[in-house]
Amino acid sequence: MTDAAPVELGPCPICGRPMIAGRSVDRHHFVPKTEGGRVAVPVHRICHRALHSIWSERELARSLSDPAAIRAHPAMQRFLRWIAGKPPEFWVSTAMRRDRRR
Repeated sequence: MTDAAPVELGPCPICGRPMIAGRSVDRHHFVPKTEGGRVAVPVHRICHRALHSIWSERELARSLSDPAAIRAHPAMQRFLRWIAGKPPEFWVSTAMRRDRRR
């Protein structure tokens, strides 16, 4: 039996680290579906959870519907510095604040 090579999906649009297909990758709507978004792109699961723990869907739709805007925001800078040295498939649970869900 041979082991298949991991499938790389390219860099995460949030953190820039390589993505490996599997449980560490989610799909994110940069314009949330609740705000009319239709296009979803792969992002690291941990990056996806982090941005939804910081901002509501309405906030994301209004001013953070672009990966560059998310990366540039001061609230995301600390997370990006922390995640930069982690391997592509790294994951820890990120609590989602109830007041940020909508």
